[in-house]
Amino acid sequence: MARVRLERLSARLEERFSDLTLSLDYSNALELLVATILSAQCTDARVNGVTPALFARFSTAEEYAGADREELEEFVRPTGFYRNKAKHIQEMGARLVSDHGGEVPDEMEELIQLPGVARKTANVVLSNWFGKHEGVVVDTHVKRVARRLGLTEETNPEKIERDLMALLPRESWRSFAWRLILHGRSTCHARKPNCVECVVADLCPSAHSFD
Repeated sequence: MARVRLERLSARLEERFSDLTLSLDYSNALELLVATILSAQCTDARVNGVTPALFARFSTAEEYAGADREELEEFVRPTGFYRNKAKHIQEMGARLVSDHGGEVPDEMEELIQLPGVARKTANVVLSNWFGKHEGVVVDTHVKRVARRLGLTEETNPEKIERDLMALLPRESWRSFAWRLILHGRSTCHARKPNCVECVVADLCPSAHSFD
């Protein structure tokens, strides 16, 4: 990809999306980890509707590990796939207790060993809580928008992440990915992207191909 096009693309997205505040609600690393697990196949708004009661009931890794599974399932039911999510959260809590003294680790290799935690979730926690940029968050929006913009031809999230890491300076890994997410949510929709109002349409090889 031509460097000048990437720079113009980054500048346009930065101007359009200057607020990069994470839309999940949390007050510590464990809450962020749990909220990010719950956000899979679910909107952040719905997760935020669930977590106040969840976090009031369970505040430590030990409490998640020792939770009644059915009770935990009821708390997270509105987020979808609630049985798997409850299972992962409980097993994640147990692993934190057994391997990390109940604390969320701040290393990629340790995070991705936790149940329910893949690189996307680990990157969210590392960059937003620990301030460590070990990779690029690749969710469904980043996957879709990056391909449409010609930033990658890959379909596998880890390969897409590698392509974006190679294109971008390390200090831009978090910000650029979040702007792709915001652009995907607001404009570059899955079924019908709004190319007419897109701020990067003239830089996008896929623009107007959906008309």
